[in-house]
Amino acid sequence: MNLPYIALRTFMFPLNFLPFKGLHLLGKGLGTLAYHVMTKYRKRTLSNLSLAQNLEVTDLKKTAKRSFQNLAMTCLEYPKFSRLKSTQKVIHCENPEFAKKLIDKGTGIIFYCGHQANWELLFLEGTQRMPGVAVGRPIKNAPLYRWVVSIREKFGGTIIAPKQTIKEGLRALKKGKFLGIVGDQGMPESPYAFDFFGRRAWTTPAPAILSYRTGCPIMVATIRREKGKYIIHYSDPIWPNPSQPLEEEIYRMMRQSLLLLEEDVRKRPDQWLWQHNRWKQETPLNVYYRYRWDSILIILPRDFDPQELLTFREIYPQAFITILAPKGIEIPLSDVETLTYENDRDLFLTDYRFKLVFNFTKAPLRRHFMKQAAFDVLDLERLKKGAAEHLLPGDSFSLLLKKALTRPNTLWKKDAP
Repeated sequence: MNLPYIALRTFMFPLNFLPFKGLHLLGKGLGTLAYHVMTKYRKRTLSNLSLAQNLEVTDLKKTAKRSFQNLAMTCLEYPKFSRLKSTQKVIHCENPEFAKKLIDKGTGIIFYCGHQANWELLFLEGTQRMPGVAVGRPIKNAPLYRWVVSIREKFGGTIIAPKQTIKEGLRALKKGKFLGIVGDQGMPESPYAFDFFGRRAWTTPAPAILSYRTGCPIMVATIRREKGKYIIHYSDPIWPNPSQPLEEEIYRMMRQSLLLLEEDVRKRPDQWLWQHNRWKQETPLNVYYRYRWDSILIILPRDFDPQELLTFREIYPQAFITILAPKGIEIPLSDVETLTYENDRDLFLTDYRFKLVFNFTKAPLRRHFMKQAAFDVLDLERLKKGAAEHLLPGDSFSLLLKKALTRPNTLWKKDAP
């Protein structure tokens, strides 16, 4: 018996009978509650928003809270759409003509989209007008996932697993169907990185590869919630150029697609899924899980040897690192952001970007940064405590860092007993 599934379906059953206005009011309330009690996701949301948007603190928190409300509304709408016989009263596509013309001619389309408003509706509305498939990542609760898939496929569409994207995507496109890819998730294992909101974001190249191999265009599909209803818009097609090398076309088409998506997210940032770690960087597995963060602040005292910073880059080769240092210290790393301070008051930054903070000064900063977006604030004593089992007299600062943050026999050798 799958108790979580039964409990969720029982909770959601009465939602079938609420009008959309009622669902959205309930979603706003639950989203506000989630913002305050789900600390991990609130911090991640605030950090991601800070990495991407130059917002004042008040606007930052307001946008983050509304993003939680948007996500709650989306979740509450699932049972409603499971019973809906037509989307026409709730969803409107502004410009379906060109896409329909392509499909009618037997030309497939790759719809590239993001987690905006209720992103599920892009596929539901699309499959009422055109034959299509979409990539969907399975969730661990099998009965719950079967229910979600039944909603997604209710108008004749087909959901395929991510590992089948290329094979089944090619098959669908060659049959003149559309392929939907929600491609704004962070993929640090991908070899392709593109700017998204001005920061390096590892991204699947699948849309561009499929476009290049089939000659089908990419069209960026966006969706927004307005007055309780949904409006879909398709971009102009991005056509592949088969006379150019594949690698060049991947970068061109993906950059163009991401730019179009970014432009639309900027218009309504509160309707995007900031809870997802879009700018996740590949942190080596040798780093202990609790220290694997992608946005790091290192605060240096006046007597710190800046050459020790090279160890941080060795441990975190791709992280976004910011150094807060006294004026006059020369930082040996060219790929980091450097801030300076004159007195201890300058150390109390209001900056929600940082998920992990290293404080090597004597200023009491832990509580200050933990109230923002930091998941941990480490000082010298906490590092020594973390490395105590392996720390030896005479160990250098560099070795202390490695023993505290990384696993034995990775960046350092564990002494034989």
